[in-house]
Amino acid sequence: MTGEEEGNESVGTVILAGGANLLIAAAKMAAGLVSGSAAMLSESAHSLADTVTEVFLFVALRRGSKPADEAHPFGHGKESFVWAFIASLFTFVGGAGFSIYHGVTTIVHGEEIGSFLWSYVVLAVSFVAEGTSFLRAKRQVAGESRRWGITPQRFLRLTPDTTVKAVYFEDSAALVGLVAAGLGLLLSELTGSDVWDGVASVVIGLLLFVVAGILARSNVSLLVGRAVPRRMHNQIAQDLNEIPIVVAVPTLLTMQLGPGDILVAAKVDFQDEVTAGEVEAASDDAERRLRARYPTIRYVFLDPTRGTAGRSHVDGGVE
Repeated sequence: MTGEEEGNESVGTVILAGGANLLIAAAKMAAGLVSGSAAMLSESAHSLADTVTEVFLFVALRRGSKPADEAHPFGHGKESFVWAFIASLFTFVGGAGFSIYHGVTTIVHGEEIGSFLWSYVVLAVSFVAEGTSFLRAKRQVAGESRRWGITPQRFLRLTPDTTVKAVYFEDSAALVGLVAAGLGLLLSELTGSDVWDGVASVVIGLLLFVVAGILARSNVSLLVGRAVPRRMHNQIAQDLNEIPIVVAVPTLLTMQLGPGDILVAAKVDFQDEVTAGEVEAASDDAERRLRARYPTIRYVFLDPTRGTAGRSHVDGGVE
């Protein structure tokens, strides 16, 4: 799958998730106002926060795909990490903050709870909508992990595609949050105590807090300049070492410039007796090899340098 196809699939995943969240946010808000449930109002805030988050992620995809120019010679890929980081902050403030505050207020001061019927109906419909969005994100994660030959869990940890990661985790949290809201309502109805509804609201807030923290940490790492996964790093080193006139690759540095752009910079020890022309030809060959294996490698810079035969930079990158 090419970088453009991956981008289009991510756009589709984000749009589907955003549309689903917008519809169910309105339904949850109506049910929350009718029933007076803190958990339902928290779920409404959760879905609204997710909707705004999807808008930020859509902007991230569009802004990050802008071509390179004189002012930004390596492209605008890192801008997608900026917008994804803003999205994670909004999830923390808009979703987690409201849910925890409203839940604690309900536990301390209580609330007047009305009819539960519409809340149950909305929760069931929301579960179907969120589940549809989650299944699409899950299929994309499964397909990408198979393509890279790694587990879905490892793919989610290492992928620079912050949009599909955000949708996957947010939809997972949404499904768990819906179950928590349903249990809170059920326990409140059975016991006559609104404390359970408040507890469910706090649980939803804490869940959003965890998701926001995971996404924020990932985006900060990419903004700082994260290296490629270790398996990819070692394969790049191996491909460079397999060039006939290469003696060693003492230094190999990589960086994710964006979800679909990678920079490779290496100090390469060439055989001492070769000519400058042979070094140039070998450098062109190295770039062709690396791009053929990993189409997301956009820039390759090789610096001829002295080294020690057989001493190459391996086991770098992210484990």
